[in-house]
Amino acid sequence: MSEIQLWTTIFIVLSFGVYIYIAWRSRVSETESFYVAKHGVPTVANGAAIAADWMSAASFISMAGLLAFLGSDGSVYLMGWTGGYVLLAMLIAPYLRKWGKYTVPEFVGERYNETVRTVAAAAAIIISFTYVVGQMNGGGIVFSRFLGIGLTGGVLIAAGIIFIYAVLGGMKGITWTQVAQYTVLIIAYLIPAVAVAQQVTGFPIPQVSFGTILDELNAIGTEMGLEQYTEAFAQQPMINMFLVTLALMIGTAGLPHVIIRFYTTRTVRGSRHSAFWALLFIAILYTTAPAVGAFTKLNLLEGVKGTAVDALPQWINNWAQTGLVSISPDADTINSVSNSAADGADLTINNDILVLASPEIAGLPAPIIGLVAAGGMAAALSTAAGLLLVISSSVSHDFYFRRIRKQADDYERLLVGRIAMALAVVVAIVAGINPPAFVAEVVAFAFGMAASSFFPAIVLGIFWKRCNAKGAAAGIVVGLGFTITYMIWTLDVFGTTAHDYILDISPQGIGAVGAAVNFIVAIIVSKLTSPPPKHIEEMVENIRYPSVTAQSGSPTASAGEAGRSEGGAS
Repeated sequence: MSEIQLWTTIFIVLSFGVYIYIAWRSRVSETESFYVAKHGVPTVANGAAIAADWMSAASFISMAGLLAFLGSDGSVYLMGWTGGYVLLAMLIAPYLRKWGKYTVPEFVGERYNETVRTVAAAAAIIISFTYVVGQMNGGGIVFSRFLGIGLTGGVLIAAGIIFIYAVLGGMKGITWTQVAQYTVLIIAYLIPAVAVAQQVTGFPIPQVSFGTILDELNAIGTEMGLEQYTEAFAQQPMINMFLVTLALMIGTAGLPHVIIRFYTTRTVRGSRHSAFWALLFIAILYTTAPAVGAFTKLNLLEGVKGTAVDALPQWINNWAQTGLVSISPDADTINSVSNSAADGADLTINNDILVLASPEIAGLPAPIIGLVAAGGMAAALSTAAGLLLVISSSVSHDFYFRRIRKQADDYERLLVGRIAMALAVVVAIVAGINPPAFVAEVVAFAFGMAASSFFPAIVLGIFWKRCNAKGAAAGIVVGLGFTITYMIWTLDVFGTTAHDYILDISPQGIGAVGAAVNFIVAIIVSKLTSPPPKHIEEMVENIRYPSVTAQSGSPTASAGEAGRSEGGAS
């Protein structure tokens, strides 16, 4: 066993042990604890858990790699994801928390009807499956490189660990595990970033010092056939950058596994405070990612430029064994670098390895390399657990309990939820071994699906009383169906042939168009059909304007009063 493998094993075993111990101590036997942790999570802890849940393997493993190769065009991921979180925290989360429902489909079901709940639950499962594929693949990448295990074996191990602590503790166990995972991932991200910044510039604050290397990075990139790092719209047309940013923003505001986290606080005010803490914790990583991308790319290019193939750095040979780095058989020296094999470059590097390989590229010691591996696993595990809980709650709570067996007790509902989680893990393993794109791009597909399905239904449900069940259901089905169809059309998945983009719109950006389609269909159908019942309109009024008293006996009257006593107007 190499020194890197030894330290990686130590950090991963220790961190996994902590996660499983927390899950065991937090194990539950009732649905309220399993799905919303009895609304008893402190605000700072909930903020850390939200940050860990939201910052997936895409943020930790893949985003800096995309920034390294896309340059300023990669800023769509920074702007879309962070802007979307603010949109969610300010526009949607307080209202849903005040409504007091377990899941997004439950909110949709009460706002519209049970048919729309079923449609929303199906959409939640599709979105969560897509998202969890990226997390499984990210975990497999860590294991395949640092522990010498194949990608398949790595995905299997990651899935097994996630299943154990998600099944034991539900939301309660997942929440406290995510607090630990955030601690691990942010330490693992910052330590090498600070070390590399000091090594390259002599100033240890990466968010500041990386600006001093951009001119040098532009020059060396141009010499090696790459676009200038700071040039805007060098690799993506403006329309697509706008649509990708918008899709990521409104997709974030519609993600069921993030929204449900705002139900775990004690009060509406606590939900707002959680949003503040989460944004702070997220900003620590997101302001560091551009620096990590720039420093890693500079070290990478300087280390391989004009180097003979038989004299390349050892880290390239290490990663070549995973299949994520490849050298052209015709190359004698490295004069060009790309992240796509189709470019025919001398050296091809997968986006998803750059953060994990950054300490090796910079020549940092083995303990830091092992710590980064543990951080990558923490990021993948934290989000995957939240996604599996959404799948579990959708099957158990929204399908089984609401549609099949309404007399089911807590034990039966939890059993069904845990079985659904196990089946979801199996499907995610299969897809995670052969994902359709880079980790961040797979996650972007899930955001596009959320944008085209949940976001319009939630926004119209809160802010337009006239929206009815038929309009909401039609909007979700048409918007999501349109988005998925375009993604399959433009991607090489399910054995299909990839087609050219229409109007330069990538599959990562089509969710914004799908959301517009959803809004249009929902509004037209609602206008052409009868309005919602009077008591539904009064429920919506009560959630938005607490001074308006809900109809006596309305199921949300007590929720509205509780919202006023807990946190005031939203």
